[in-house]
Amino acid sequence: MKVSCLRENLLTACQMVNSAVAARTTRPILANIKAIAQEDMLILMATDLEIGIRYELRGVKVSRTGMAILPPGRLISILRETTDEDITLDVDGETTRIRLSTGRYEMPGGFPDEFPDLPPFDASGRHHELTAGTLRTLIRRTAFAAERKESTRWAVTGILWEAEGEQARLVATDTKRLAITEGPATIHGEADAQTQSHLVPAKAIQLLDKNLNDDGELIRVSLKTNEAIFQTERALIHTKLVEGRFPPYRDIIPKKHAVQLPISVSELLVRVRQAAIMTDAETKRVDFHFEMGRVVLAARGPETGSSEVEMRLPEYTGPVIDIAFDPAYLIEMLRAIEGEPTTILEMTDGMKPAVFRVGENYLYLVMPLAG
Repeated sequence: MKVSCLRENLLTACQMVNSAVAARTTRPILANIKAIAQEDMLILMATDLEIGIRYELRGVKVSRTGMAILPPGRLISILRETTDEDITLDVDGETTRIRLSTGRYEMPGGFPDEFPDLPPFDASGRHHELTAGTLRTLIRRTAFAAERKESTRWAVTGILWEAEGEQARLVATDTKRLAITEGPATIHGEADAQTQSHLVPAKAIQLLDKNLNDDGELIRVSLKTNEAIFQTERALIHTKLVEGRFPPYRDIIPKKHAVQLPISVSELLVRVRQAAIMTDAETKRVDFHFEMGRVVLAARGPETGSSEVEMRLPEYTGPVIDIAFDPAYLIEMLRAIEGEPTTILEMTDGMKPAVFRVGENYLYLVMPLAG
């Protein structure tokens, strides 16, 4: 196998697939990237047997077709450190040679036939399509709310993906907050009257997000009993699903609220960040005092000091409400909906969860901190 291409393009492709390389494995071959050179394309593959990606790097000059096993760490370091605009990979047997204007590298490889393949996307089976722009919005408004720490509650480490009618819905929670959003999707194949629910690993969702380029590009999604396959213009991502039962999220959404208040997204983000300056690792708390025409945000740390920030709310004529939140939970949500002029805040008192809504397709529920 011998190929030449732009160094920056190869570096980007290698970094993309490297996120699926097995970090710890009893099969040494999985600690590598498999490369396949054909026509004007270099296909790069990686998998840890839970999540895998097949990425097409196009516009490559292929002098000799073939396959190779490439060590990603060393290869990425070489590509990152050299200043050469073009790069050539020349693979002979188990040895990969890289020649630069200032030197050369040789790296050992492996046997490509030992590398497991990924299943193809079955376009004839039941699947749905949605635009990259829509999918990017769905992911970025929900994925941050999934449990990030190692947990025995496997279900909340994934993102619930539901296909219902002509809608795709993503739901994420760490049990202290809940994010729900949906967008239009086109269904292909035999329709199912029941909602299809699948728990997709957060790592697979993040890898998918990295592969979303042009907003108008159509992304194909196949959700099966134990696996999911995503097809973008240049990549195929395969993942096993998360085991476990996702919490019955609809049951915890309050049916009624005493207050429904429109708030500027940008201004609230600024005020929360200003107040949060005086929080510390111990407190992680901002207190909100709602009263006629305004809200006062306050924070205090035993060693950091205190803050008090006011935000005018001319439309607020409701009761006095004192409620406290972890500021990080609000900042992440507000950043996810930046660009929206307002969000509707729904709350009842300082003990019950508050809900932020954007239109009819986004809901974010956050539990208040105890007094």
